[in-house]
Parts: sequence; structure tokens; C-alpha cells
Amino acid sequence: MGFCRALSPNPGRWELLSAVFHRTDDFYGEVEIMAKKTAGLAGADKIGPLPRYRQVKEYILSRIESGELRTEMKIESENRLVELLGVSRMTVNRAIRELSGEGKLNRIQGVGTFVASQKPQSALLEVRSIASEINERGGVYSCDIRLLEEEKVKPSLALSMGIQPYSAIYHSIIVHMDNGVAIQLADRFVNPAIAPDYLLQDLSKISPNEYLLSLAPISEVEHVVEAVIPDSWIRKLLHINEAEPCLVLHRKTWVGCEVATESSFYYPGSRYTIGGRFTPSNRGSIQVT
Repeated sequence: MGFCRALSPNPGRWELLSAVFHRTDDFYGEVEIMAKKTAGLAGADKIGPLPRYRQVKEYILSRIESGELRTEMKIESENRLVELLGVSRMTVNRAIRELSGEGKLNRIQGVGTFVASQKPQSALLEVRSIASEINERGGVYSCDIRLLEEEKVKPSLALSMGIQPYSAIYHSIIVHMDNGVAIQLADRFVNPAIAPDYLLQDLSKISPNEYLLSLAPISEVEHVVEAVIPDSWIRKLLHINEAEPCLVLHRKTWVGCEVATESSFYYPGSRYTIGGRFTPSNRGSIQVT
């Protein structure tokens, strides 16, 4: 507790930092929360445990997150930020360089620094419809159904899904787009025992996720994420070059004791991120299996 007091000589902030201290036993979490509370205070009052360049980064990020700085809006010059925040030009320059490297800002020589367009993020710990994600962000959803047919399941996939080799399996390949730009290729195998009418659906009007979830609740999900250089046919459908990597989310779902689907979702690395936010069930305890 004495350490927190020493970090905040301003008596007006002692109550706030004490409350933050009691909310978490993790020192790093406390530091991050305190930085967000103190960032944006001008001049010498901005004293905290984080380096000043990181406090400048937090100040800019907080304005982006609040909507004060919107996409493609020009931010203050480095000289103006030096005046506003009471830090050195070197400190501001480092903060701007790092935010540019992280994709938060765009620097145009001789013109200025602008808020970058943020890549959309797909849920990692949820099973959601890509159409819903796009619509909720204010985008325009469309899709290109490249394959929708019955196949004979290969032995390796049959073993993974717990069905007989060379028995029937439903296979769909769909490119999902936001405002005409491909952001996901969904390569999905569906167990006919779970969704016998899958091939009869108009998947341009109801997404596979929406349809499958309407049949039965998912009892278990497995997610594995990797970065790959995709095969040429995937690059062609996503309209990316041979050097661009993809984030791939491999998903297996169960309904009761049966495997319902096994899918791979390919996201162009330059257009999408995958992430999740969750609350620990017990204090200081997080369990994701």
C-alpha cells in the first residue's frame, strides 16, 4: 500500500489508486489501469510507474477509443503534443512511431499523422455468425458460395469426426465479404446426422452458423488458431498475394456426444484480427481448455 502512495504524490489521486490496488493482486494489471487513469494529464502532474512514451500512447489511444479521434482524422503535430503533455519531442516521437507500427496511426511524410482504419476482429471464444459481426459493425455483408455438396469422407477426417470412412459428409466452401472485400473463407464439413437438410438451405440468406445453431445447441467447442501461408486456391478466392499470411481458426463443434462440424476459417492477415474478452470465474483464475 505504501508503494502505491509513493507512486502517486498527488493526494487527489491517492483514493483512486488505493481502490485500483484492492481490485487486483496482479501488479501489471494495476499499472495498466493506473496508466489509463493518469494518461492525458498535462505537464509535470503526469507522474506514474510507466515510461512517459507509454503514457503518451495511452493518451492517444484513449482518445481513439472514446471516439474523440475518428478514423482518418489528423492528430496534433508532435510539437503540439510536446506542448500539451509537457514531455520531450523524443518521447512523443517514440509514441507515434510505435502506434504507427501497431497499425493505430498512419504517418504521411510532409502531411501529418492520421488515425488508421482499424481491422475488424472476430470472436475467439464465441461461435458467432460472420454476417452478424459485419452487420453489427455497420458493414455490408455478402457471400460467394463456392461449394455446397455431399462427399465421401476421407479416413483421416472420419476418424476426427467419429464417423465411418467413406460415408456421406456435407462440405461447403463460402467466401464471406464486407463491402465487397473478402475477409473470411469458411471451409466447413457438416455431419449429416446433425443437419440432414444442410444442402437444401439458401446459405446466402441464412449463414451456416445461424442455421446450425437453430437445430441444436452446441455442447462443446474446440478452437485452434495458427498463422499460415495459404494454398493457392485459397489465395485466389481471398484475392491476396502469395506473400500474405492468413490467420486460420480451426473449429470443431459437438452436439451432445456427436461431432457436428469440423471447419477451418481463413482470415487475410492484413484485413482481420482474432481476439476475445472474458471474465475469470474465480479471482485471479482463468481456465480456457
